[in-house]
Amino acid sequence: MTARPLHLAVALDAAGWHPAAWRAADARPAELFGAGYWTDLVTEAERGLLDFVTFEDALGMRSAAFHRPDDRTDQVRGSLDAVLLAARVAPLTTHIGLVPTANVTHTEPFHVSAGIATLDHASTGRAGWRPQVAARAADAAHFGRRTTPLLSDDDARDPERIGRRLSALFDEAADAVEAARRLWDSWEDDAEIRDAATGRFLDRDKVHPVDFRGEYFGVRGPAVVPRPPQGLPPVMSLAHATVPYEFAARSADVVWVTPHDRAGAAAILAEVDAAAGRVGRDTRARPLLRFADLLVFLDGEPGAAARRKARLDELDGAELAPDAEVFTGTADALADLLLDWREAGLDGFRLRPGVLPHDLAGITRALVPALRRRGVFRTAYDATTLRGHLRLPRPASRYARTGGHPKG
Repeated sequence: MTARPLHLAVALDAAGWHPAAWRAADARPAELFGAGYWTDLVTEAERGLLDFVTFEDALGMRSAAFHRPDDRTDQVRGSLDAVLLAARVAPLTTHIGLVPTANVTHTEPFHVSAGIATLDHASTGRAGWRPQVAARAADAAHFGRRTTPLLSDDDARDPERIGRRLSALFDEAADAVEAARRLWDSWEDDAEIRDAATGRFLDRDKVHPVDFRGEYFGVRGPAVVPRPPQGLPPVMSLAHATVPYEFAARSADVVWVTPHDRAGAAAILAEVDAAAGRVGRDTRARPLLRFADLLVFLDGEPGAAARRKARLDELDGAELAPDAEVFTGTADALADLLLDWREAGLDGFRLRPGVLPHDLAGITRALVPALRRRGVFRTAYDATTLRGHLRLPRPASRYARTGGHPKG
């Protein structure tokens, strides 16, 4: 590569990120809940040498509005469990990172941490985790243990209002991430002896209670799953406003942001930097990678992608209006846009294919070669773990003993 390498990931969701994607001519709606469909998508992403794929998740039926359920039957409804789905495709892939979403509002961090640690073992070091708060108050009824703020339509139109209304849930999420990381550290790397001759499987002095006490819950520990191959699987977060920027600055290794142009990217990154300063994070000692999300429709013929999107808008009855910028065009035009935006200070991009598998293939078979021609994308994987792809060092356990005392 002749220039600074570009990180590139893909967000996988149902038939694609357009609500009418399942009705596209080359979509596979009959296969959405089958393992083969997801295996095909992830192996295609790996053929493109992408850093990682992400899997969306939900605690209730999908809806057109993210903050409340609806009764529509003309859009995909239902979804598979993201952590289990990632574990299913892990043995069928060798290099690509696997980053499922897992809710932390209604799910215990002890259980989530065990699932992500297990995924890291199953994938030999390629797991990540996107912790997500529950934005829909209706989802609380599925669990019956608590209530969460009911967002209004006015709230939903303003990311800053959403952040303020859900600020306590983000604080709780930060506790959940800290508890999970302590649990991942609770087994030292050499805690397992596995000496059949002496009958010693475990060095009990190298397995530690974490005794986490946060504002919202406590976790005794230790974990039941040995320390993950990566030590600490990378944590990633989607952020649109001040409160989630601060959550990312406190808790994430990678933050995904949603600018609409290069100037917007620069402004958002300045907000992220300010959030890091407010929470006391030294990003030189503990880097926070910044990715921009883009929803993409790609075709080789100029104008074809825009026409395809317009047809899907017509089928859905409304123009697509997501949180992220929508790109329609050719792979070369998108490559130019990515490199332009990167100059604002971005480390990479998470692309959301408008239609699957069509736009995923556009990314892997057209965009990736276009980026290679510009000297900014790999021609082969040079690491075998997700932390390796992201150039994040593997941390030592905070409980590893020095002179008989735990660290941290």
